[in-house]
Amino acid sequence: MKRTPLMAMMVLLFSLFAGFAHAEPVTININTADIETLASLNGIGQSKAEAIVAYRDANGPFQSSEDLTNVKGIGERTVAKNAERLTVE
Repeated sequence: MKRTPLMAMMVLLFSLFAGFAHAEPVTININTADIETLASLNGIGQSKAEAIVAYRDANGPFQSSEDLTNVKGIGERTVAKNAERLTVE
């Protein structure tokens, strides 16, 4: 019985999963992101994403990702959990 196709498939699957494990997280510009994109952040749901957009509209662009703590309901822990995904370009 030939095992070459099975082994080739196993190697291919392993390499695909290993590639996903090392993928860079997508960065989100909090000054331009829409509600759906913001809601994809850890600890940010639909209502907090709407609050971010409302705050941004009322106060202008964020100067740093830490400024998200000025939005009601968003604390330092939420910002820290998402730190490597946040940008204010």
